[in-house]
Amino acid sequence: MQLLPNNQGFAPVTLDEAMRFSEMLSKSQMVPKQYQGKPEDVLVALQWGRELGLAPLQALQNIACINGKPSVYGDAAMALVQASPVCEGVDETFEGEEGSGEFAAVCVAKRKGRNPVIARFSVGDAKRAGLWGKAGPWQAYPKRMLQMRARGFALRDAYPDVLKGLITAEEAQDFPAERDITPAVRKPANPLDLVKPAPVALPEPEPAIEERLPPSEPAPTLVFRLMVPNKSEPEGVFDTIEEWEQAYEAMAERVTNNTRWEPRTRMTKLRELKECNQTLIDEHGGPTLAANLQRSYQKRVGILGLMSKGAP
Repeated sequence: MQLLPNNQGFAPVTLDEAMRFSEMLSKSQMVPKQYQGKPEDVLVALQWGRELGLAPLQALQNIACINGKPSVYGDAAMALVQASPVCEGVDETFEGEEGSGEFAAVCVAKRKGRNPVIARFSVGDAKRAGLWGKAGPWQAYPKRMLQMRARGFALRDAYPDVLKGLITAEEAQDFPAERDITPAVRKPANPLDLVKPAPVALPEPEPAIEERLPPSEPAPTLVFRLMVPNKSEPEGVFDTIEEWEQAYEAMAERVTNNTRWEPRTRMTKLRELKECNQTLIDEHGGPTLAANLQRSYQKRVGILGLMSKGAP
């Protein structure tokens, strides 16, 4: 475990520490109910928090999975944006006559070097979306919900890189839950239609030519080898690309955290590890895996680059 800066508590460093930390938190009554008894969900929330810049417990309090979609509460989204160096300011106001359909919340997101992004969400917009007067927060705090909608639209448009594509939890709560639309099987009107006819014995067909031939050798099983620099033998062999990815990320994390090497040496070893596995990534990983590994590689190299320059 490592101590985070600015009195943000502790955070796991390795995958094993993260799993044990998630198991412990899932047993606590002080985490939100949606995470209690679900260490896998806790681990995913911690990873989301790390990518967003939230400390572990901040992530559990401010990241919610609603209708199968991860989201962040509006106040946390505002905090992340205002903490970003690209943020020049966010202004929130109301316009129009309160109680009329033109009454609206306005959010102006100002990003350095770009034109301000202006988002409005009015009572009329809420009525068209079927939200105005809806039981729950829209009925109890309608003005606040207008503000959260305008804020969510403005921040997502102005700072998609800061929010990593997450929507606000207030908006996700208004999405209708997915329903099974498969038509139900109707029972026949005549009960006799339920009686299955007796099976008719058919003559055995002649075996196909392929069946008459001796069995061929089974196709070779595809395996995924994790290679390391300067070694001809793989470090491990895995049956699925998912298992290989976990082992690869774990090895990259060990290289990143190995304090026996200078930061520049660790950056070189991360590059060599990536290069000696690049063929497997290109042939079997697909665009999603390649993008995930490239993102984690750039993050690790960025951290080590700052360390090599003496940054705190």
